[in-house]
Amino acid sequence: MTTVSRTFAVNPGPDAVLAYLADFGNAEEWDPGTERCVRDDDGPVRVGSSWHNTSKIAGITTELTYTLERFDADRVVLVGRNDTATSTETIEVAASGTGSRVTYTNELQFNGLAKLAAPLGKVVFEKLGNDTERQLADALNRLAG
Repeated sequence: MTTVSRTFAVNPGPDAVLAYLADFGNAEEWDPGTERCVRDDDGPVRVGSSWHNTSKIAGITTELTYTLERFDADRVVLVGRNDTATSTETIEVAASGTGSRVTYTNELQFNGLAKLAAPLGKVVFEKLGNDTERQLADALNRLAG
């Protein structure tokens, strides 16, 4: 399993941050690999909501179906699945001064023959983690106006 984690501060409070992150369609704004992310269901975003995500990472395009598996007062967990990988994105949010402290963790589990790519994946995903931290912080700070 490949795990990448980053912790950083942003200006908006936890409620705004969590509501924004629970809607994974917003990944187009903050995830550097996401090219398209379209919701599969209707109504309010809730546990069980799902999105079809198309990402391009290191020149490889992949499609996953992400499901909102947890949406609490301090945490959002989204899990993306396809035949070759499972990506679990856990985002913890805590009040910090007038803003929030965000911890973003991505755990990527390769399946089948894709497991052979795991060592290379760690290098690629560490760089992607840096890019994600920067873009996610920028997107969240825009919420504060």
